[in-house]
Amino acid sequence: MNNDLAPVILFVYNRPEHTRKTIDALKNNLLAWDTELFIFADAAKNDAERNNVEKVRKYIKTLDGFKSITLIEREENLGLAKSILSGVTEIINQYGKIIVLEDDLITSTPFLNYMNYYLNYYKNEQKVFSITGFNYPESLLHVPDEYPYSIYFGYRCMSWSWATWINRWNKVDWEVKDYDKFITDKKSKKLFNRGGEDLSDMLRSQVEDKIDSWAIRWCYAQSKSDAYCVYPVKSLVNNMGFDGTGVHCGKTNRFAIKTLSENLDFRDPPVIVANEYLAKQVRGRYRHNCKIRIGKLFRRLLNG
Repeated sequence: MNNDLAPVILFVYNRPEHTRKTIDALKNNLLAWDTELFIFADAAKNDAERNNVEKVRKYIKTLDGFKSITLIEREENLGLAKSILSGVTEIINQYGKIIVLEDDLITSTPFLNYMNYYLNYYKNEQKVFSITGFNYPESLLHVPDEYPYSIYFGYRCMSWSWATWINRWNKVDWEVKDYDKFITDKKSKKLFNRGGEDLSDMLRSQVEDKIDSWAIRWCYAQSKSDAYCVYPVKSLVNNMGFDGTGVHCGKTNRFAIKTLSENLDFRDPPVIVANEYLAKQVRGRYRHNCKIRIGKLFRRLLNG
């Protein structure tokens, strides 16, 4: 595997302590020394953020612990969506596959092994659109003890750590040119909303320029391909960004993962199909009648 590892792309901005914790955890990964790391550092949006942006840039220039480290410092503020679209396209065009992190994600030591394993294992399976190392905490998603596999296939993509291949990335129509046809097609909307009833609403908000999310468009492309995201049963990633410091994050411990998985156990389902028991639970977290209480928090899973 070491001769065919995917590069890691890390997007950072103005949170020096979060960035440090993210990179410290990534450096502890078992494959870190064999992995090429690309760090995209966005420019400050305003004077108030400039000091922390400079702190982040100063810190990332001191890094080691990877096969190579390439820093790309933006001269103007792109925002997360444009940063990811341009950064991922640049690197995936060179390598054919990528692993992506943002600056508030703590990974366990086998995270890179897991992501690279499934990038290789499913590279020719078009039903698999992406891979994530995150899974919901037990309080939000109960996986039965008798579930025999170490992964499951989800209808909803996940932006809290993900990986994909160039032939999937190139399927995305970032302008969503077929939206008018989609919004009048009840069957297409139903298929899309298998990952949550909020998805069609978010896509509409994107088309109407009310949000700027790369991930809702990514999720739409996955749905159009009738494909899935690979989730681990035991999460290898914790998002520490819901502490009120993030541009797109509020404050909650709802998504906190108390113990990250440090074990790799590749017990893969023999058929690439969603587990409807788990899918139903995920949909239940995104129902319209829950919007007032938790809808805004969950929407941030895809807002970038």
